[in-house]
Amino acid sequence: MVSEVKNFFETTSDKLPEELIEIISHNDSVKIERIISEGHSSPPGFWYDQETNEFVILLEGSAILKFENGQTINLKKGDYLTIPAHVKHRVEYTPSDRKTFWLAVHFKNE
Repeated sequence: MVSEVKNFFETTSDKLPEELIEIISHNDSVKIERIISEGHSSPPGFWYDQETNEFVILLEGSAILKFENGQTINLKKGDYLTIPAHVKHRVEYTPSDRKTFWLAVHFKNE
């Protein structure tokens, strides 16, 4: 059976009090997330240290990612990258005057 059709860019709120992370689909090897940020960033001192690789594409908006090694990447609409498992990173910035839409695909090396 086909799942319900949804719109990736649709939101239920004009202003998001918290970053929205929604699992769109998953199985034992892959997890696909829709993330909406609006002025959100990682808490001070917090680093993502994920068990899986993460492919991420910015579909709308902009963001700055920072890595534990000091590297900073400015992302704009259409930019994508793969972050290997256990590469510590954080969201340093997303603009507060518009929503930033991310598509993240977490996957294991097999």
